Order: sequence, then structure tokens, then C-alpha cells
Amino acid sequence: MDELNKTPKEIVAELDHYIVGQNEAKKAVAIALYNRYRRMQLPADMQQEITPKNLLMIGPTGVGKTEIARRLAKIVNAPFVKVEATKFTEVGYVGRDVESMVRDLVDVAVRIEEDIQFKRVRATAAAAADKRLVKLLVPGIKKEQRQNGFQEMMNMFNNLQSGNEQVPQEPEEEVTDEIRDQRLSVKEQLDKGLLEDRDVTITMDEPKKVSPMNDMMGQMGVDMGDMLGSMMPKRQIQRTLPVKEAREILIQQEADKLVNHDDIYQDAIERAEASGIIFIDEIDKITAGQKQSSGEVSREGVQRDILPIVEGSQISTKYGAINTDHILFIASGAFAESKPSDLIAELQGRFPIRVELNDLTEADFVRILTEPDNALLKQYMALTGVDGVKLTFTKEAVQKIAATAFEVNHGTDNIGARRLATILEKLLEEVLFEGPDMQMGDITITEKYVDDRIGDIIKNKDMTRYIL
Repeated sequence: MDELNKTPKEIVAELDHYIVGQNEAKKAVAIALYNRYRRMQLPADMQQEITPKNLLMIGPTGVGKTEIARRLAKIVNAPFVKVEATKFTEVGYVGRDVESMVRDLVDVAVRIEEDIQFKRVRATAAAAADKRLVKLLVPGIKKEQRQNGFQEMMNMFNNLQSGNEQVPQEPEEEVTDEIRDQRLSVKEQLDKGLLEDRDVTITMDEPKKVSPMNDMMGQMGVDMGDMLGSMMPKRQIQRTLPVKEAREILIQQEADKLVNHDDIYQDAIERAEASGIIFIDEIDKITAGQKQSSGEVSREGVQRDILPIVEGSQISTKYGAINTDHILFIASGAFAESKPSDLIAELQGRFPIRVELNDLTEADFVRILTEPDNALLKQYMALTGVDGVKLTFTKEAVQKIAATAFEVNHGTDNIGARRLATILEKLLEEVLFEGPDMQMGDITITEKYVDDRIGDIIKNKDMTRYIL
């Protein structure tokens, strides 16, 4: 399992590539993350005693709360899920069960472990996939295989007893000298990359279909698809694809045979237990301080259901039981109409680190537009570049966009940095619309262009409320 060995300063430096300001919050999450590395260096008995210091991030929407948590997980390749507290209901009501957040986390951990294990066997799987491609491109003469009903029934019974999935057997084939020569020629062309765009028909498992019943059973730690799959063969479908796409599917199939899935599931649960991060957004919306009618789901009831998971409990999942003692929980909320003390006392105590995120200033907006690796202006310049348009922004135009966002946020609802995306979409509407059909060449966005496009909207407060 990958271990975090970046120091808190290095973690903050990584976060600085994507998030402007909010240094206090970055510092707090960096310490919480590095403490996990410290814990893993201690004796086993001491490790069990040290629980993660969960964080409560307080601040208005669009100031970076979610982005900090999301980027944090990527830095260490940790399993991460974001949930909204308002989606949950207390026990006894129809709605999403609070334990589903932990099951979702394990699903993410399984995907991470599968990626790691599949990469280890990729070279072997790729060689096997190329062999299959050669056979598909130059098929042999198929022999008829006859199996009586009793043999089929016994094979199915043996598969059920062993717990193995039923894999359809490929029919035996006869390979003549001519076919053998053709295959050698095709293999040579395949190795040189000369057949990448040639179509080939492959057989693959039918993709799983999402159904409400499967989701409901999944919340109880049961996978209906897996249960049914163990009792009957998986449905196979045929697809005709270019060789380069078919190869990836065949590599996946071959890798699937080479890895031990029980090991993957066990490692995934251990990864989720030791380094999982669950981000609970809008926790302020389930505070008991807000009034409710008698027929409404009790917000305090939802808090009481979340409490044992945050305190540490064992949750059943389709991959096995997981202990939540050392999962890091980060909760966030605007707390505009309530305060953290409105949460039940026990839950407050489980989020000992409180961090307040600041409102974004005009200067912050300028930095958000230009500095991060994924800055909005860089995104729009790349998008228009696809149409052969070279888009540039003057310093004054950037300042004007930032000032507009700041003004609109304070004149209407404050939605933080998300306001910049709204303004840029309106500002660049004509460029984005006309770009594919016109050879525009170089376009410079000036302060005057910003005024001409959105100046009237800003002056008209009613229009601003609906458009920006």
C-alpha cells in the first residue's frame, strides 16, 4: 500500500497548485493527513489508540472546501467519496442509508487496488491479448463440440460449488499450415502497429445494468448482480471494434484471470480503513436548530445515525466487513442560518478541528483566474484553441472580470469562485459560438470588450440576478 511521506509543507505546496488562499484550511488538512503517516510508523498497539482528528470546515459556498478535500485525496491516491448530508434520512424513512457512504468508499478502494494489480500483470496480459487478436483476425476451422445435458448440468454444479464464475469455453479449432502462415504474417504486422485501425469482432461480458433494486440491496452490503452471476453464466455480447480498442478490452479480460480478486478485496478494505477520506458536505443543513414539520425527516435523527460511523463501527459491505475507526471524516457547511454548536454535542466532539474559510476578495479572483494549474482562463484558451482561435486576455480585462464577480457576489447571492464561470460563459458566448465556423485567428479580450459584453447586465440589477 502506498504510504504518504510528504511533509505538511509539501502537501500545502501541492494544494497551492490548484487552490488560491485558504492557508489555514490547507495547513489543518495537511497536518491531519501527515498524522496518518506518523501513526503508521508506531507500534501496532499504539496505532489502534490513535484516532484521526476529523475536521469541520466552515465557510460560504465556492471558497474551496470541496476542492481542498478532493485534491488532498489525489495527492496520496487515497479512497475518497463526497456525500451530501441532506441526501440521507434517519432509519425508518425511505432514502439513502448513512452506511452507504462507507460502502461507496470501499467501492472506490477496490477500483484503486484493481488498477494497481492490473498494472503489475499488464505485460503478461498484453502478450496474451495479442495472441487472441491474431486468432480473431485469422480464425481457425472450428470443430463442433457436443456436450449432453447431463454434462452441462454437472459443469454448472461444479462451478457453483467452487464459487468460480462460468467462463464460456472457446470451441476447439483446426489450424492448417496455410492458417499458421497467415497468423505469423498478421502477428508481424500487429507487432509493427500496422493493424491498429482494422476492425475485429470480440466477445465480452454484457455491461452491468444499474437498477433501483440493485442500489437498494447494495446499501445492505449485497450485490444482486454477483449473486445471480454465481448461479448462471454471464451474458456475452459481441462487439466490432478497431484493433487498438479491442486490445484494451482483451487486456482487461486477461488481467482479470491473472489477479487474485480475494486479495484485491482484502487490500481494498485495508486501504479504505487506513487511508480513506469521507467528505460530508452541507452538514449545516441537518442541524437541529432549523424548524421542521411533524411529518419531516428528523435532522437530529440523521446526525444520530451518522454518529456511530464517525465514532468507529463495523459496516458490512459486499467485499467484507470494514472498520471505520481510522477513516478521516471532513465535514463542511456554510452555517449561514445555523452554527456548529447547533449540531448534537456528541457529533461536535467528533470534529475537534474547526477551520473557517475566508470570503474571496477581488485579488483572490484575479489569482483564481490566472495562477492555478487548472485556472479558468487557461481552460477557455485551450477550448478555443481547438477551433484555431488564439485567445488572450489583457491584465485590465482580468481585473475587470474579477471586480465584476466580486460586485455581483455582494449584490446577489455569494457563490464564491463559481461566479467566475458564469461570467466567463456569458463574456465568451460569441467566441465559443462563432469559433468553429470562422477563421478568427487571434482574439484579445480587453477591458472594453468586457464592458461591451456584460456592462449593461451589471448595471441592470434585475438582469444581473437572472443572468449572472
